[in-house]
Amino acid sequence: MSIIEFRKAGLALAHEFAKQLGAMWQRLKRIFTRRITDAAFFAELEDTLLAGDVGPTLTAEWLAQVRKEKTPETVDQTLRGLMHAALAPLTPSPPAADAAPTPAPYVILILGVNGAGKTTTIAKLAHHFQQHGRRPLLVAGDTFRAAAIEQLQVWGGRLQLPVIASTPGADAGAVAFDGVRAAVARGHDVVLIDTAGRLHTRVPLMDELAKVQRVIGKALPGAPHERWCILDATIGQNALAQVQQFHERMGLTGLILTKCDGTAKAGAVFTLARTIPLPIHFIGSGEQIESLAPFTPAAFIERLLGNTAVTT
Repeated sequence: MSIIEFRKAGLALAHEFAKQLGAMWQRLKRIFTRRITDAAFFAELEDTLLAGDVGPTLTAEWLAQVRKEKTPETVDQTLRGLMHAALAPLTPSPPAADAAPTPAPYVILILGVNGAGKTTTIAKLAHHFQQHGRRPLLVAGDTFRAAAIEQLQVWGGRLQLPVIASTPGADAGAVAFDGVRAAVARGHDVVLIDTAGRLHTRVPLMDELAKVQRVIGKALPGAPHERWCILDATIGQNALAQVQQFHERMGLTGLILTKCDGTAKAGAVFTLARTIPLPIHFIGSGEQIESLAPFTPAAFIERLLGNTAVTT
């Protein structure tokens, strides 16, 4: 199989996977089109919530509330209210999407495991801040993966933004230091620093992240002002362990959810809100530069449930 054929096969599998993910929450929409609430109704509702990775504890609590309702319409309304209440602690205040970052330069360190979509998300963030009149500077701090440096440089070229980078294998802390100092010297007001993807269980790599953070503080006292962890929305409850480890070592200030075009496991966000209530600043869906939206509970729930109507 050629490289082109291999990529086409991979894309086909990804599209099919996304369809399967969406179908799970579509099942919930179909439940609410029923005319009566009986044992089968609530059994399927429970199965769907568990399959969506809401978790057994929260699912049981929600079911105890919605079982009091008499019609599918009121079950739908009550469930949405419970979801809104659960997500309230994750709402940024003030929203990073609206607030002008201060002080300048405002340094944001981007963290996460391999494959979460950090580099692409940085480009989306840069575009977002550009649209809000900011002057971002990108820092290719993922010196472990040569392709990450090239990828960020390509995005920088498309967005007409400068990228501070070094050679593969260079000291990530030194690159971050140079990036922050360059932002100060050139008058940039936002600095977005990429980091190498790493498993949250690998202690030496987590130690290296802590070192990068200390070096940034030497380049600009008080920086980094934000430490955002990128989470793949399709991994479900596994996200909880990732966030816990990164938060303990780095003191996270927020999260960004990626791959929200497939939402089978997105129910884990509700459990996350209870266990580690860090603000979610953005959600990403798709590869387009515009495919990043500020997080709001209403928008997230609409993505999962959409508009439902009872059939006659």
